[in-house]
Amino acid sequence: MFASPPASAQSLGDRFKSLFGGKSEEPTQGAPPPPAPDGENDLSCPPVSIRAGASTYAVAAPGKQPIGNDLRYQATITRTARECTKTGDQIAARIGIQGRVIAGPAGAPSTVEIPLRVAVVQGGVQEKTIATKTYRTTVPMSEDGSEPFTLVAEDMVYPVPPGAAGDSYILYIGFDPQALKPEPKVVRKKK
Repeated sequence: MFASPPASAQSLGDRFKSLFGGKSEEPTQGAPPPPAPDGENDLSCPPVSIRAGASTYAVAAPGKQPIGNDLRYQATITRTARECTKTGDQIAARIGIQGRVIAGPAGAPSTVEIPLRVAVVQGGVQEKTIATKTYRTTVPMSEDGSEPFTLVAEDMVYPVPPGAAGDSYILYIGFDPQALKPEPKVVRKKK
């Protein structure tokens, strides 16, 4: 059971709306960020791009492939947004993700756990991961079999890029089924 947040706390929906504003933004594939007004610092918020091969999350009945009548549910990302704030030598990025979970012929469970990954990557011939984090969100399914989901990743922090390197940064998002697996236990050797 979850405790309800204090009345002064901003709801997830309000935070997401503040990221998206009033307009609909389709997922972009590397579109440049809007220019900053004159007088603002040189902070450039990287564009959001859905990682190739990670735009859909399909789950099958146990022991089956997620195709045809064996598909239990499928999730897709429908909208994204981002906002960056520079504090000292760090940039804090808030990334908003909206999507939809649709039940398949094999029937979805009453709740679905959606694994997502957000990564700050310096693009180029040899891509370099600057920061990465996994997130989970739980979606209660209804009888109509189609439910929206939202996630606002508010804790993605990375160092301010040197010089013009920030122009090649990308905020990659996508589904990451590995995020649902438990972390391996660290075994410390005795000295």
